Amino acid sequence: MTLYYDVIVVGAGHAGCEAATAAANMGAKTCLVTMDMNKIAQMSCNPAVGGIAKGQIVREIDALGGQMGKVTDATAIQFRMLNRSKGPAVWSPRAQCDREKFIWKWREILDTTDNLDLWQDQVEELLVEEYGGKKTVKGVRTIWGVDIMARCLIVTAGTFLNGLLHIGRKMIAGGRIAEPAVERFTESITRHGIKSNRMKTGTPVRIDRRSVDFSMMEIQDGEQDFHQFSFMSDKRVLRQLPCWTCYTNKDVHDTLRGGLADSPLYNGQIHSIGPRYCPSIETKLVTFPDKEQHPLFLEPEGETTNEMYLNGFSSSLPMEVQIEALRKIPALRNVKVYRPGYAIEYDFFDPTQLEHTLESKIVSGLFFAGQVNGTTGYEEAGGQGTIAGINAALMAGSTEGDKKTFTLGRDEAYIGVLIDDLVTKGVDEPYRMFTSRAEYRILLRQDDADARLTKKAFELGLATNERYQWWMQKKDGIEEIISFCKNTHVRKEDINPALEALGTTPLREGCKIADLVSRPQLNFEAIGNIIPSLREAIDRLPNRNEEIAEAAEIKMKYKGYIEREKMVAEKMRRLEDIKIRGHFKYSELTQLSTEARQKLEAINPETLAQASRIPGVSPSDINVMLVLMGR
Repeated sequence: MTLYYDVIVVGAGHAGCEAATAAANMGAKTCLVTMDMNKIAQMSCNPAVGGIAKGQIVREIDALGGQMGKVTDATAIQFRMLNRSKGPAVWSPRAQCDREKFIWKWREILDTTDNLDLWQDQVEELLVEEYGGKKTVKGVRTIWGVDIMARCLIVTAGTFLNGLLHIGRKMIAGGRIAEPAVERFTESITRHGIKSNRMKTGTPVRIDRRSVDFSMMEIQDGEQDFHQFSFMSDKRVLRQLPCWTCYTNKDVHDTLRGGLADSPLYNGQIHSIGPRYCPSIETKLVTFPDKEQHPLFLEPEGETTNEMYLNGFSSSLPMEVQIEALRKIPALRNVKVYRPGYAIEYDFFDPTQLEHTLESKIVSGLFFAGQVNGTTGYEEAGGQGTIAGINAALMAGSTEGDKKTFTLGRDEAYIGVLIDDLVTKGVDEPYRMFTSRAEYRILLRQDDADARLTKKAFELGLATNERYQWWMQKKDGIEEIISFCKNTHVRKEDINPALEALGTTPLREGCKIADLVSRPQLNFEAIGNIIPSLREAIDRLPNRNEEIAEAAEIKMKYKGYIEREKMVAEKMRRLEDIKIRGHFKYSELTQLSTEARQKLEAINPETLAQASRIPGVSPSDINVMLVLMGR
């Protein structure tokens, strides 16, 4: 049996779902192949979306016409804006979700997306044709002997490629707990010259809430304000639930240390590298031996289930050791578990062999997105899936010699930072996004993702006209509030007593509202209490007025910083315009350092700016290439 499509997506995780809907919404006839249609967009680890820098990525996916933000808003059971004590450049939304409702909301979207078919099967072979030394994707073959043919293929297989599960000394092949691994597919890809390697990740124990003594824990409530992930979402509809915190102790640590001899991380079973920023509890004990306690966060898995997730207790120790250690925590002394934590090893592919479009440099029409590129996290996967889906649709709809592409710069999106880091620097451990990885954080705020990306998505045909009109409405509202503040005069005698009460210097003469906004002690809420006309102007906005007002306030308050960072980004963009691919035979450039020659030869950067970000390529190497380009 043979099926024919424009784009095939292998794997229906977070990368696969975004890739498939993006390609289909751009008009490409798309097939999403998944092993289990009941576990689409499964939240394998924590049932939460967002967090530091990850929340910004979800807002960017939404601005590009993607789905993750809307699904999260529809299934959120707790929402918080992290980093509120810091500047808005690093404010990061995060939501706890109902795991099962998240899956079925995604399934509803996939089932109602035009141009998109689902096929339940397992892919085992990449089909490639070769003409004149150039390799091109033809399609895939499944374990049931079905050939699915297409011009473009996106691999988003997550942790399933030769997946191996570990609990203590016990090892079982699997892509997730109780789900089979995918064998042979990696080998059908690497035989074409694409490099693969192994990584490791893990997940914590799942706990029955009925066995927890919550009186021994600290409650952590969510926020009930206007913030959401998607500007198009309705208000949160599910019951909002608290999370809970507690700590490990010396008895817990002693029990865990007693099981280290049987830990797959320390007995030689696991050789691959795990995530640095989400270590297992046993890794924490070894890395920080003097630390007397570690925080744990008990989080609900859903609105109605008793299953809870113990964040901070990822482990692959023997299950009896995990449970015995948990019972040394006062709140968990009678704990019952649904399943222990486990580790998983899996295959990934070297991302330096990809273009910024996420297309392979070796096999034309072959794209990779998500954990198969060495990343960790639903959000990083979804961002990559969006870009891969866009570019696969563009390629499928283009003619030979008229290949269109879509990429994002480091000053345009966290997704751009993520992909540039992957293809330029590669990975030696699971990659996780942080605000500190972005040099233009003030430009990449969570509140202005629409401003950066929605017009681009609309021009691609990805963002709908409705999505674009929502952005235009928001844009007009921001400009309206800024104009009101710039043009509305206030008298000193009317507001000086209130200013002194708020701890800010009284006025010597009248001023505009915009002058007050720039003061660090003041915000729109405080000013609106003093000057009712500002509150009235905000209330007159047609929709989502609080979000519009916040965006306007940030834009005004940080105007100087924003403009300065734009200037810095523009200077670097000039190097992005200098194309160097095909201009040099790096192995022959003796003026460059040996390391620079080797790295440049391996990665073959597109631009001088990309070359400057490759580890081992020094500023003097860049100057040499500039001089040679001048010649």
